[in-house]
This record gives sequence, C-alpha cells and structure tokens, in this order.
Amino acid sequence: MTEIKIYNSRKKAKLAFTPIDANNVRMYVCGPTVYDFAHIGNARPAIVFDTMFRLLRHVYGEKHVTYARNITDVDDKINTRATEEGRTIAEVTKQTTAQYHTDIDALNVLRPTIEPFATQHIAEMIEMIKVLISKGHAYEAENHVLFSVSSMDNYGEFSRKNLEDMLAGARVDVAAYKRDEMDFVLWKPSSDDQPAWDSPWGKGRPGWHIECSAMAKKHLGNVFDIHGGGLDLIFPHHQNEVAQSCCANGTKQMANHWMHNEFLNVEGEKMSKSLGNFLTINDARKQHPAEALRLMMLMTHYRKTINWSADSASEAMKMLSKWHEKTANIGKISTADIAPKFIDAVADDLNTPLAISILHKLDGKQLKASAQFIGLLLESHSDFMSFKPEGTEIDEAEILTLIDKRNQAKADRDWALADKIRDDLVEKSVIIKDSADGTSWEYKK
Repeated sequence: MTEIKIYNSRKKAKLAFTPIDANNVRMYVCGPTVYDFAHIGNARPAIVFDTMFRLLRHVYGEKHVTYARNITDVDDKINTRATEEGRTIAEVTKQTTAQYHTDIDALNVLRPTIEPFATQHIAEMIEMIKVLISKGHAYEAENHVLFSVSSMDNYGEFSRKNLEDMLAGARVDVAAYKRDEMDFVLWKPSSDDQPAWDSPWGKGRPGWHIECSAMAKKHLGNVFDIHGGGLDLIFPHHQNEVAQSCCANGTKQMANHWMHNEFLNVEGEKMSKSLGNFLTINDARKQHPAEALRLMMLMTHYRKTINWSADSASEAMKMLSKWHEKTANIGKISTADIAPKFIDAVADDLNTPLAISILHKLDGKQLKASAQFIGLLLESHSDFMSFKPEGTEIDEAEILTLIDKRNQAKADRDWALADKIRDDLVEKSVIIKDSADGTSWEYKK
C-alpha cells in the first residue's frame, strides 16, 4: 500500500498518515460562506483537498473514504447582501451555492461525500452548546451564550499563540456581558430581519465556530483523521473548533492531522477589491480554460504562496496543450496505467510540483492516467483547444499557432512577419509578452 505523508500543521512536522479506521477514512474541510461569487483564492482549498480526496480514494478505496465539506448558509454577510438586494436570505444562499458548484465543477473538483449545510444542523449545534454549558465551558449572558476560554487549560496551544496575539487576531468584540474579552459567541439573539431559531436561550442564531464543530461531529464522529482549510483559518476558527469539540466531547483532539493551504496573491499583491485585483473564479474561467486554472494551482505546492498571473495561466495552457496533443488518440485507461513514481510524489504531502515534473517525462497511457489522477486531461483535446476567451472570436489553439509562427519568423529573422503576427493578435485584443522563459499571452479588451 502506498504510504501517505502529510505535513501536520498542528505538530509542525511531516508525518506518516495512519487512519483511525482504514475502512472509514474521514476528512473535513471548511467550505464556502455563500453570499457572493467565490474568489479565485477560494478555488485553492477546493482543489488542494480534492487532490487529497482523490489520493485517499486511490489508496483506501472509494467506498472507504468519507469527505465532508460544509456550506455556511447562515452568516451576517449573507444577511447584509439579502438586505441590500431586497431578496430573501434563502434566495441569496440558493443562488450563490449554485454558482459555487458551477465554478468548482468546472475545475474538475469532485463533489464531497457529504456536503452539510449549517442551517440543517441547528439542532446539533444547540445540543453541543447545552453540553458545553453543563460542563462549565460555556455560559449564558444577555441572551448570548459564550464559550469560556479560561475553562480550557490549554486554549491557544493549537494555534501556538499567546494572549496578546490572540486578542489582535480575533478582533474581539468588547461587550460588558463577557466574563473575559477572549470569550467567543456560541449563540446570539436575532433581530426581526435576521434568521432565527428557537433555543433554550431565546430566538437566535449560531456563532460561526460552533457550526463546523457540530457538523463534523454529526458526520465524522468525535475524532476523525484529517481537518483541512486555508491558513487564515488556524486562528480563530480552527482554534475555537478544537476548543468546543474537545470540551464538549471529552477528547484530547478533534482531528489527528491538520492541513492548511497557503494564500494566493494576484500579480504579486494580496487580493483586494480596494487594489482593483479582486478576481472571482467565474471571471477567471471567462479568460482561461478551467483546466488551466486547476493546473496553475497545482504547479505550486499547497504550503507555498501562489502568485496568480496571466503569465502563469498562459504557461499552464501551453503545458496542457502539449499533453492533450500527446494523448488525443489514447483509448481506455485504468488506474494500473498511473506511473508509480507519480503516485509517490502526490502521496508525499501532495507534492504536485514534483508530480507535474514527472508528467513532462511521460507519454501515452501513463501520461493520461497520471494526469487524470489529479483531475487533468478529463476533457477531449478538441474541446480544450476550442476555448475562446470571453469577448473574442479567436480561440486558444489559434493563438498558440500564431505565437509558434511568430517565434519561427523571429528565428528566421523575418521581422516583418513577426511584427505583423503580433499586430494581428493585438487587433484581436491578444497581448503577447516575450521573456527569457518564452512567450506568454493574455486577453485584454
């Protein structure tokens, strides 16, 4: 059996993965809050943990792996958007959930085994809160229920933060009803225009952290194998999940292995609407084939920051074009065709950059089967090459053909032809860039 190694972000070490039960391998990943189109950074955890899901199913068998990725459909951002647009909260969450599914389906992200919605687990949240109160880990104050941080001796150990760092990172609300400023909300009252459920503490709604604790317990048990999410979730979200779950369930840990993916920057800067570099998955898919977006994400190790750029998307497109061409006439394949060294690379803490370097050395069935193992080369060569960026009549295949002709013209020192091809592309809103690494392109209106 292939040995899987995972960098455990709680223990700060790469360790061999041994499931609690090889017949029931369980993974939980924090999913989206559905209030708007998912940005391109949201695609990263979806792709990273989809790759882990594929690996686990390959090693332990599809029927022996349970992957839960939640949908947060109760949140103040959802309430705000519904109010701004004059729509119901249900209308907003239904639409944005469908948008999310469309985007990540296009990225060849498999649907998880279980996709729990927060609003469908209110009873489980209330029950867990009641247990926390009964054990002295939570208290009611002015229609709120709060987790008492001081009741847990090792609070903060998970995130390795001291009190000063935690106070800064949590951006805590100063409230007179709190016993300690670090105490966080498990349940809060709702106004007439906010979603509300009956509870022992009055009509209200859950805090963010309790949602994942309750859903993970319901579907995966008190302790499970892998918990994943973005690096930004370590504190306060995952720290507070651990606190709630361990105190309520009487366990020393919530999950045996914790995995966190790094951030994504756009053109070298942190993505921000104020900087004008905010990009949704949907927008990116209009300019590049979704398969190229997936490959671009996998070209950087999940524990390193990705720099999203038009050049990197163009590089991914070139690689895929060659692989599609090499495998266009390959018939039926099976998992037996996957190159063993390729699987070993993916199993070594999802070393997808190494795996991709191996793909360059493969051909035939091994290339196709190995690429498909990480969600690539799943569409036909013709469908892939016929992609057209939104707003242009020229497709990817034609762009690449013209770039190759221009490169040949330059090699032949036929500068007039090279310039003409460049100018023809500019007229079609395609901007080409020459560098030491070759020629890249991007579409600009």
